[in-house]
Order: sequence, then C-alpha cells, then structure tokens
Amino acid sequence: MRSTAEWIRSARKARRLSQAALGEQVGASQAQISQWETGKASPDAATLQALERVLGDPGELAPERAVPEGMVQKAGAADGPVVRGKTRRQKSPASTSANIGYEAQLWQMADALRGSMDAAEYKHVCLGLLFLKYISDAFEERHALLVAEQAQGADPEDPDEYRAQSIFWVPPEARWTHLKAQARQPTVGQLVDDAMAGIERDNPALKGVLPKDYARPALDKQRLGQLIDLVSNIRVGDEESRAKDELGRVYEYFLSQFASAEGKKGGEFYTPRCVVKLLVEMLEPYRGRVYDPCCGSSGMFVQSVEFIRAHANGNGNGGKVKADISIYGQESNYTTWRLAKMNLAIRGIDGQIAHGDTFHNDRHPDLKADFILANPPFNISDWGGERLRDDKRWQYGAPPAGNANFAWVQHIVHHLAPAGVAGFVLANGSMSSNQSGEGEIRKSLIESDLVDCMVALPGQLFYSTQIPACLWFLARDRSGVGARHAVPLRDRRGHVLFIDARKLGRMVDRTHRELTDEDITRIATTYHAWRGEKSTPSPLVGEGGGEGEYEDIPGFCKNATLEEVRKHGHVLTPGRYVGAEAQEDDGEPFPDRMQRLVAQLREQQTEATKLDAVIAANLKELGYGG
Repeated sequence: MRSTAEWIRSARKARRLSQAALGEQVGASQAQISQWETGKASPDAATLQALERVLGDPGELAPERAVPEGMVQKAGAADGPVVRGKTRRQKSPASTSANIGYEAQLWQMADALRGSMDAAEYKHVCLGLLFLKYISDAFEERHALLVAEQAQGADPEDPDEYRAQSIFWVPPEARWTHLKAQARQPTVGQLVDDAMAGIERDNPALKGVLPKDYARPALDKQRLGQLIDLVSNIRVGDEESRAKDELGRVYEYFLSQFASAEGKKGGEFYTPRCVVKLLVEMLEPYRGRVYDPCCGSSGMFVQSVEFIRAHANGNGNGGKVKADISIYGQESNYTTWRLAKMNLAIRGIDGQIAHGDTFHNDRHPDLKADFILANPPFNISDWGGERLRDDKRWQYGAPPAGNANFAWVQHIVHHLAPAGVAGFVLANGSMSSNQSGEGEIRKSLIESDLVDCMVALPGQLFYSTQIPACLWFLARDRSGVGARHAVPLRDRRGHVLFIDARKLGRMVDRTHRELTDEDITRIATTYHAWRGEKSTPSPLVGEGGGEGEYEDIPGFCKNATLEEVRKHGHVLTPGRYVGAEAQEDDGEPFPDRMQRLVAQLREQQTEATKLDAVIAANLKELGYGG
C-alpha cells in the first residue's frame, strides 16, 4: 500500500496539476504540497478530505494514470492518451450532476492551464476550442469515409457531401490536424482565429457565433498550445461519441464550473441542471413550440430534447413520442447568445435563437408557444419599464418600473398559445409582494384562473444569487379537455396546487445545493397526479415515481381552492397552505415523556453548574477571579 506522500505525488501528476494549482484547490501553499509529497510533513484530517475530493480515493487510484480506468485508450507515444467516455455510467441511488466521471477530470486539467486568466474570459477560450474539436471530429470521420469511396465517385472535398449528413464543412485551414501540428508555434492564436473565421464563412448558420480573439496579446500562447494538446486527446465528434453526447456532457459540465467560478455573473448564462430538469419533467414538452424569452446558454432547450429522446423508447407515452418540437429563444447578452448557439449546434438541435432585448425588441412578436420555460433575472430594476407603460402585454396591470418580475410573467402569458403551459423561476418575493401594484397584478392572474401550481424551492440552488426562489406554473386552459393531451386531465379550474420543496435536495459542496433525481421525481409525479395523469417514472430521472391518486400531504403539498387563496390575500407562498409536516407518534405517553425530559433537564443543569465552577477556578488561577 502506498504512503500518503506517494499517493499525493502520483495522483497530482496523473491529473496534470501543478503543486500550486493543487494547493489552490485544497487551501494549501505550494511549499506545503512539496513537503507532503516528500514525506516531510502530513496533511491534517480536514485537508486530507479535501485532497481526496480533488485527487480521488487513495485506494482506487493507480499510479501515473491520467484518467480513471475505462476512460483511456492507448495511442502512439507522440499522441498521448485518448480520453473517451465510459460505455455505460453507473447510476447511484441519488444521482446528481455532481456524480459525473471523466468530465470532472477534463475540467481539472483544463482549469490547471487557466493560470491567472479570469474565468469569464477563459470560458470562451476553452469552450470555443471544444466546439472546434467537435465539428472537426465529425468532419474527419466523414472525410475518411468519402476517401474510401472515391472509386465510387465520392468527393471528400465537396462541402455538399457533408451538409447532406448535417455535418459542418471544415475548410483546410480550420482542420484540427493543422492546428494541432502548429500548437507550439507563437502564431497559434492567429491560426485559431483564422480557423474560426473560415468555419463561419463556409457555414452561415454559425455566422457571428464563434470566438475569434485567440491572437490577442493578453492570451498566453504557450498555455493556449497546451490547451490545444489537451483537447486533441478528447474524442467528442465521432459517431460513437455523438451518439452518447460526449461533448454535450463535457460542455454542460464546463458551463456549470465556469458559472461557479464566476459566482453571481455565472447565473447570467447557466441555470442549474436540476432546476431545468424539474421544469421539463413537470411540463413534459413532447411536441409543439417551445419558447424561452431569456434563454441563457439554451439549457432549457437541451433538456427538452433530452426529455423527448429519453421517452422515445415507449416510456411515458406509449412509444408515440417523436422529436417534434420547434425551438424559439431570445438572449440579450451577445456573448451568452453565442454560447447558446454553440450549445444547440453541438447537439444538432435547430432553433431560432435571436439576440436582443426581450422587452424592447421582442424578436418573436407573433409567437404563441405551447410550452414556455424560463429563468428570468431576479428583481432587475433597470429594464426600461418607464418606456413601456402602455405596452399591449400588460393585460393584468402595468408592472413597476423598478422591478421586472411581473413584466416577465406577463410577457410569458402574452406568448402562451390557447392550450399553452409555462413554468419559470422567480424570486420568492413574487409570491407575496404588494409593492407598486405587484399584488394587484398577482391577484388578476389568480382570478383569471391562470395559476396552476406553485413550488417553493430550497435555498442555495443557484450560482447567481442567494435569494430564495420559487417556480410558477401557468396554464391557459385548465379545464382538462384541451387537445394537448390524448387523455383528458382533471378539471383544475378554481384550484391551485402548492408544493413546499424547501427541505429537499442535498449539498454538493460547501455553498451549493442540488435536487436529486428522487426529489425531482417526487415533485413532478405529485403535479402529474394532481392534474389527473398516471405518472410513469421518467428515464431522465430514474425510478421513484408511480401511479396513484393525488392526496394532500401535510408539510409538502396542498390542493387549495380559489376561496382559500382569497382568504390569504392572494399570497401564493406554499408554506401558508401545506401546513406542518405530520410528526410520527413514538408511542410514549405524554406524562412519561415529560418526566423523562424534566429528568434530562436536571442532569444538564447539574453538569452546567460543574462546568461553571471549573471555568471560575481556571479564571482565578489566571488572576481574573473576583
């Protein structure tokens, strides 16, 4: 069995971390790491746990291995190891997006090359190269096939041969083999920029999307070359990898890590996967028009398509599900819009993603969507509401100029089709605020019978804010007989479902919580049962659902009538309705319990008196006795 020093040294090198980089991740200096690796000192218990989180279990690591077994395919010595995904991923009883595999290994290696570069800047450097590698892999695979078929008339340099297979054409100057060969040259930054420009030139769908600032002097070309070498060893665009969505998983994981590194600003482009998954599982966007008015990096769309693909084998809809959705989105931040376009492109998803201010330049003005999923920025005050006082979207009252929450709500309602449904994230204040007319707008929405369900979320789910959040679910037609469902639903008019999920989830690190698959299943199946559906466990979140009639559960869910909501002043906070969680009766009679508790109190008081005497004696010995 290896010593602690041997483990730290070999595991660090396997992950290509410098001593300084490892020290940053575990809160130690480079000198301390050096002492631990030479056996001159040993980390304390807390630091040892931090090291295990970064380096893995000492008992499971094999020395000098870049990534865990099953993810390495040997190549020539000049090429180094080729990183691949596992052929299948083991699902834990409480799977979360924190339980991934080689994505985390790649992140550690890529992050080690970041140096002092700001995460917001490095994000585009790293994700741009991943995207370029993806389309190059797909191109090269098709190119090799066409070369083999030249005798039958195939032309490997004909762009139409690739476009016919929905593969991007990559011009010679943009092919990864060319970039890899020049990775150690000082001109590598300009070569990458030229490659990006060439791809945009020959593929109009990507025009204005790819980053083209790799030649800037501030970008360390040596580190850029090292990053190209790292990405060169990842297969993400060949047919096998595309089938398993290798790059999609890596891209999403990198997005989440950049969001965490950027803190508050990270929330501008990334909504935690578990929140997106919950929205999608509750709304079930099988077919029709899907819209996100503030789409960030397109996570809602990606998860919607994953939902359809997961159900296409017959789960959830008798095998009749097909990927029959049209995607519409808008994003005001230009760099985030670029991330969104790339995020869809790497998965082969077509979507009309527009760039512009949703309030002042609605790029889909006539759209009536069947599903709307969104995570608008919370409580923004500088949205220009004073210039939109008479906007046609404000059918339930003009939103205050100092807070856009109910501007987002009414924009969403405006774009709902007659049988459309919406699910979106808002700050908790939206459920109870009466400032600047917000209470009257909420009342109008409730009295118009639009509010279907309210979910209170646990704290610490979001990278961008510590403000408690909730989910709103709206429906245009709550009669249950609309054409959207093959089987009629329950007539929900005059009722609202309240779900209090604040106690769910688990901490995945010191500052962030995540809903587990079981949590998502519990919430979604409760909503489906309330709507009158038979709930089938989703392939996306695993087992844990089930069939059955809806029933109120104290402390968790409540089917409230409109009259009850009126009695609460049209406040929509679930905690007001679900009541207290039922306490288990331990069978101990009340007199016996009181006698036991009083005896326990007396023991504690006696112990406290003894401790007070010890403290007083110690103070007196130190010269502070009175």
